[in-house]
Amino acid sequence: MPAPRDHRVLVPVDVLGGEGIPQTVVDAFASVPITLLAYREIPDQIGTDQARDQFGDRARAELEELQAVFEDAGCVDVSTRLVFTHDRLKTFERVALAESCTAVLMLNPAPKLESVLVAVRGDVNLEYIASFLGTLVAGTDLEVTFFRVVSDEDDRDRGYELLETAVDELADTGVDRDRIDTSIVVDGSPTAEIVAAADDHDMLVVGESRPSVRRFIFRDRAKTLARGTVDPVLVIRGEYLEEDEESTEEDGGYSSH
Repeated sequence: MPAPRDHRVLVPVDVLGGEGIPQTVVDAFASVPITLLAYREIPDQIGTDQARDQFGDRARAELEELQAVFEDAGCVDVSTRLVFTHDRLKTFERVALAESCTAVLMLNPAPKLESVLVAVRGDVNLEYIASFLGTLVAGTDLEVTFFRVVSDEDDRDRGYELLETAVDELADTGVDRDRIDTSIVVDGSPTAEIVAAADDHDMLVVGESRPSVRRFIFRDRAKTLARGTVDPVLVIRGEYLEEDEESTEEDGGYSSH
């Protein structure tokens, strides 16, 4: 079973925009290292240094409060970053790379957090995804459902085989099989079916299929999923963690660990 410190989750928070982190999310993620990214996206005509001078103290105070909340919940490894940026998407990508984050959590309200829906797109990174989930749910009572959409009946058996592989991988991390379920839908729109299935769960987990967190989360299916569901969306990164050639522009801001 992987050690908790083998994984890290990036949690971007628009602290000056009034965004907070539900206590249910804090409690669920307290078992893994966290990087809190307090960010504020500013207009192009405002310099990042100017924004930092004007709003930095207030943002830092908000960030320190969030850090204390995680530490009070038992999280022993909480690093923080504060950034004023003209492009939050590039910032998320760059910080995820710099911090070697396993996953990126897109916040939504979470009045309760008891069940997790994991959308399985294929066998790519399946063992890696299961490894992270095993770490995440180990100290909780969270139940996990692996979900797959297939194009027709001919693919149903292969879909079930894939889901059973996912169950085996997660069970191998030490999660009781009684807490793991599977579900499959035939001949539906993957995005629509995932959003519909997410209504019966408290958090949606998807895995990226391309090296760029920014491209996947914000320009691909996960962006639609995040908008279509009221649940938090956790995107588990691939194992490559490669720099995207487009993410070299610097942000204004500072960080603490």
